[in-house]
Amino acid sequence: MKITLIKPNIGRREHSLYVDNASMEPLQLGILAALTPPDVEVVMYDDRLEPVPYDEKTDLVAITVETFTARRSYEIADEYRKRGVKVLMGGIHVKLLPSEAKEHADSIMIGDAESEWGNMINDLKNGLLKEEYVCKSFGIPQKGVITRRDIYKGKKYMPISLLQFSRGCRFNCKYCASSVYFEQHHYTRDIDEVVEEIRSQKRKLLFFVDDNIVADRERAKELFRALIPLKVYWVSQGSIDMLDDDDLMRLMVKSGCLGLVIGFESIRPDSIENMKKGVNRRFVKDNYREAVEKLRHYGLQTWAAFTIGHDTDTLESIRATCKFAIHNKFTFAAYNILMPYPGTPLYDELEREGRLLYDGKWWLHEQYRFNYTAFVPKNMTPDELTEAGFNCRRDFNSLSSVLYRLFEPRTNLRNPVRFFTYLIYNPVFRREVFEKQGMTFGCHEKDEEERKHEGNVHTASHREKA
Repeated sequence: MKITLIKPNIGRREHSLYVDNASMEPLQLGILAALTPPDVEVVMYDDRLEPVPYDEKTDLVAITVETFTARRSYEIADEYRKRGVKVLMGGIHVKLLPSEAKEHADSIMIGDAESEWGNMINDLKNGLLKEEYVCKSFGIPQKGVITRRDIYKGKKYMPISLLQFSRGCRFNCKYCASSVYFEQHHYTRDIDEVVEEIRSQKRKLLFFVDDNIVADRERAKELFRALIPLKVYWVSQGSIDMLDDDDLMRLMVKSGCLGLVIGFESIRPDSIENMKKGVNRRFVKDNYREAVEKLRHYGLQTWAAFTIGHDTDTLESIRATCKFAIHNKFTFAAYNILMPYPGTPLYDELEREGRLLYDGKWWLHEQYRFNYTAFVPKNMTPDELTEAGFNCRRDFNSLSSVLYRLFEPRTNLRNPVRFFTYLIYNPVFRREVFEKQGMTFGCHEKDEEERKHEGNVHTASHREKA
């Protein structure tokens, strides 16, 4: 028996699907491959990098679905089902909207697959595939499972290995889909198994894709102690309250942490209150001066993440947010327009107030474009918010900003590894500002047919003007 795993693209630019030259390994598919019994053949295709071979024989196609990739996922699923191939869908969007996913799949899997993947395969072998598999909650994720990385071979991924120490987050920010998916729970793996997985692969540069690697501080300290003798470099995501624990921070640095994605979210205290980001409340009071100084003290290269478009935001406060990030010489920064993900308190609030655009389903709407606003903001028009977000990304990644931010001696110039990390990745994110802005979700039928016959993907030559 053969199972085909698919990582969908977001969409297209002009007349071809977008080729993501900064793609990372799809960790979730490597875990599914590892959960699959050895008597079942597994192949994986990444729609971001290569054509999907619809006519290649297979017994089941399993597609991981995120909200941004939902439209493209459904197109791929429909193409396979036209050929009589069974399709299974899972992922965060499937749990958020199972009824929608069912319209394009023979079966769906709700939640993380560990508890039901083996049962699903047995049902498939016996011709008894169920319409729905509801996965049980787990105490220890990925127990006894080491990611199968052989399925990534031959694909042009960035030279960094993805893995997980934990899943979920204990916070309840009202816009966060992950909080809904994990129901505000946080789970950690066996540390011995994390170490085993690191040793099973050759790379020394790691990305822990955890929502919040320091959510359980004591367990995080255990992990960091175990990483020290491995002499690796790593990055992850963490909440800003980690700075209150000096022992945690010292161990983090000693274990090889280069830096973290940190959700600053806003420089306005009223915005922090509005989004229910209580963990930031103390730090925003002094405009994050204490936090920035501590991050520099520890030499961490910060990826500052901001969300813009809250009811307390104005165009001036958004511009000030960009200036704040440049002034503090953050290594990277993201300016994410507030997205109403289905199932979140934010979505429900905007729906009650009649402020959702694109019929409420922006992820499927033909006119929605990537990085556009999907609701009516309070203090500006949707178009003004879209433009403000683009301007922040453009200005932060401008050549003058890149050069200015480089000269931070305690972070970006601390040592050669951090210096070259800065130089290598800043141009990548600068390109993405213009390549991804305004992308169409999914792929029109004509484009799909052309791609199928050509057997390759052409990079769109068009670039948005700065």
